[in-house]
Amino acid sequence: MMRHNAKQSLLHVRPLTVACLFAVAVAAHAAASARHTVAVVGQHFVVDGKPLQIIAGEMHYSRVPRAYWRQRFRMARAMGLNTITTYVFWNLHEPRPGVFDFTGQNDVAEYIREAQQEGLYVILRPGPYVCAEWDLGGYPAWLLKDPHLVLRSRDARYMAAVNAWFTRLGKEIAPLLAQNGGPILAVQVENEYGSFGDDHQYMEDVKAALQRSGMGAGVLYTADGPEQLPKGSLPELPAVINFGTGEARQAFATLDKERPASLRMTGEYWDGWFDHWGEKHHVTDGPKQAAELDWMLRQGYSVNLYMFHGGTSFGWMNGANSDGKNYQPDTTSYDYDAPLSESGEPAAKYFLFRDVIRKATGITPPPVPGRAAPRSFPVSMGVETASLWHNLPQPVESDTLLTMEDLDQAYGYILYRTSLQPGMGGDLVLNGLHDYAQIYINQELVGTLDRRLGQTQLSLPVVRSAATLDILVENSGRVNFTTALRGERKGITGGVTLAGKAPQHWQIYSLPMRQPSSLRFLPQSCSGPCFYRAKMQVAAPADTFLDTRSLHKGELWINDRPLGRFWSIGPQYSLYLPGPWLSKGANTLIYFDLQGGPQDHVHSVPAPIFERPAPTRKP
Repeated sequence: MMRHNAKQSLLHVRPLTVACLFAVAVAAHAAASARHTVAVVGQHFVVDGKPLQIIAGEMHYSRVPRAYWRQRFRMARAMGLNTITTYVFWNLHEPRPGVFDFTGQNDVAEYIREAQQEGLYVILRPGPYVCAEWDLGGYPAWLLKDPHLVLRSRDARYMAAVNAWFTRLGKEIAPLLAQNGGPILAVQVENEYGSFGDDHQYMEDVKAALQRSGMGAGVLYTADGPEQLPKGSLPELPAVINFGTGEARQAFATLDKERPASLRMTGEYWDGWFDHWGEKHHVTDGPKQAAELDWMLRQGYSVNLYMFHGGTSFGWMNGANSDGKNYQPDTTSYDYDAPLSESGEPAAKYFLFRDVIRKATGITPPPVPGRAAPRSFPVSMGVETASLWHNLPQPVESDTLLTMEDLDQAYGYILYRTSLQPGMGGDLVLNGLHDYAQIYINQELVGTLDRRLGQTQLSLPVVRSAATLDILVENSGRVNFTTALRGERKGITGGVTLAGKAPQHWQIYSLPMRQPSSLRFLPQSCSGPCFYRAKMQVAAPADTFLDTRSLHKGELWINDRPLGRFWSIGPQYSLYLPGPWLSKGANTLIYFDLQGGPQDHVHSVPAPIFERPAPTRKP
């Protein structure tokens, strides 16, 4: 990439010229088949020889139902954005080594094409690590099967997997670079690496892998927090900065010091925040963010709002935070208090930001598209049930504990079973519990252990006759941040002792929770870990939310599609159900509750439920 000195950079975008430059860029972009030249000159992007102030919003294809991609792009244009930014999630596309999926919801190339068709540029962030409050930061779980492989390092096994992944992804992405007639202006190298390490040769290796794949033929850049720039950036590439509300002036002052006369852009301006189970739902200061956005735009800086539309980490895809000690799993909802809500409803800050962008650019955006309001639908009161105990698969016999990854399992639950002899009991210790366990003697619950709370030990009663000990472990979401992600194997990753002695033989059941409709359901009550099946009658498909306040902890599916998790500790007490995933007539709703009972029932409601106490229940 050609570099220019400060005197050659006559491209400082004064506020009075932003509208003109924006209009020219949009007009040039309208010809979808046109090839574009893209460069970073001084402090700005330059497209086809003209400066472009990027006004972008983050929105991830996997967190938005495919049927809604185009509508969400139109909402982005109507707010005044000219660019969409997205990560690419490796674990979705390569669920098993060498097996790739770019179909349906995973068709990232189609997502990019639709953005272009709606008049938007794209900035791509392919990782391989993406963070994103996503399981293992986007890495596929099978990378952890080899205990010697070291994630985010120059380890040869890791880099071989990265190169193979990038080679395949490049076939989807390279034709969509701006120079090839697509909308992709820039591609990010890794992701906030300065918050993880300082191995610049590793960053060079990732850059080289992108270039070999064809994805790095245009503008490459790095992104870090302002203070982490020296560790995570590469001197030959533009560097952007990520920060939150109230930090813009200081962040750009730091960038001025570290990178004088270089690109001025925030790669992530955090206009909201994500939720952890058992904590508060985040609501942030929209007016303060609007004022800060106004300041950045009037300086001529480029901006990417993280998030424009958060959406949903459907199924098992939520991540978790950890500092090596504390474990904080994220909720399924990724509403993020973004300008566009989880279900696509424009929030108050959407209109605040729209007004700021309109005034800063002098351009009136398209009208805000209308949308059908979410509805509620009747759910049958009479449910059929299937006890987990009556639907176990064949176990693996082992004298040592195995993790999910050892069994080629990525998500769900794992059950460890062993025998107790008369007189056995005392302190049960689980070393390396990942993440939540319910412990049973003869299928009667005797206690729970929760990694969030640092719990590893439970006192078991002494049994008077031979008995069965079951330890049912839930994968609550892999850590996606810090070096802790390198050890995120799931199940029991260390050992188990009872009264100081390790059991000698285990039956281990892999429970990935696929296609629960294949289970044997019966019209009877159920208690303990149970599946429940009900019918939801839909006159005409529309968005809705499923009220989970009467449930305890588990997962929910609609027509065999996993929606996500519920947990009575909140702050999320509902699950978003997109209308396109419903059929007219009867729809099958299945939920698995670890502590189910006759009171379990799900209702359909027209709005999300946050921070509302669940009804009092017996433990």
